[in-house]
Amino acid sequence: MEKRYEGKAKILYPTTEPEVLLTVFKDDATAFNAQKRGQIQGKGEINCAVSAALFRFLGQRGVAHHFLDCPAPAQMRVKALEIIPLEVVVRNIAAGSLCRETGLAEGQILPAPLVEFYLKNDALGDPLLTPERLFLLDVARPEEVETLKTSALAINQHLIAFFADCDITLVDFKLEFGRDPQGQILLADEISPDTCRLWDRGQRDPQARVLDKDRFRRDLGQVESAYETVRERVLAQIAKLGL
Repeated sequence: MEKRYEGKAKILYPTTEPEVLLTVFKDDATAFNAQKRGQIQGKGEINCAVSAALFRFLGQRGVAHHFLDCPAPAQMRVKALEIIPLEVVVRNIAAGSLCRETGLAEGQILPAPLVEFYLKNDALGDPLLTPERLFLLDVARPEEVETLKTSALAINQHLIAFFADCDITLVDFKLEFGRDPQGQILLADEISPDTCRLWDRGQRDPQARVLDKDRFRRDLGQVESAYETVRERVLAQIAKLGL
C-alpha cells in the first residue's frame, strides 16, 4: 500500500474505508528531535499493545479517541482525523526539559499538573508556545485550546490512577488530538513508553526506576526489558478491569 504519512515512530496507510487508517508501529527510536537514532527490539508491538489497552481504558472513562482495533501485532486501525499540530504535554513531577529550562530539581512534585503546548514542527524543534504565540499561529480556535487543556487534565487523572495500580508513577506525558469530519476533537496518536515518562514505584534508584524512552535517551541500557515491564503491568491491570 502507498503510505499516507510516515513519522519517526509510525507509518499511516489508507484502507478500503475512507474514514479509517492503518497505523503500523515501528521499532525505530529517536531522541532529541531525531538527532539520536536507534532501534528498540519489539518496541512497535509493545507500544501498539500498550496504546490499544490505554485507549480502551480511557474510552470506558468517557474519553473520545481514534482507536478502533488491532488487526495484527504492531498494527492499529484508527479513525482518520485532521491532526491539530500541537503537542499537549502534562507534567506532574519535574523532569526532562522542565528541569533543564527552569532549574527545578528532578523528582520535585509540582503543586498542580502543568499543561504545556508545543508546536508540532520538527524543522523548528517543536517549540514551547506562549498563549499569545499559540493564538497568533491560529492552529486551534480559543475554545478548542480550552477543550484540549480540559481533556488533557481529565486524561491525566485517569492515567495517574491507572498507572498507580500498575505500581508505576506517571511523571509526565505527551498527547495529540485531531478533529473528525464532524469537527469533534478526539484523542489521537499513541500513549506508550515513547510518549510517557514512567517511574517504577518499587525502585528508589533514579536510574533503575526509569521505564520509558529516557533509558534510550540517556543510554541507561535495558531499554527493551523496561518497555516489556510496562506492557506486562498495563495488560495485567486491563485484565483485572475486564477490558
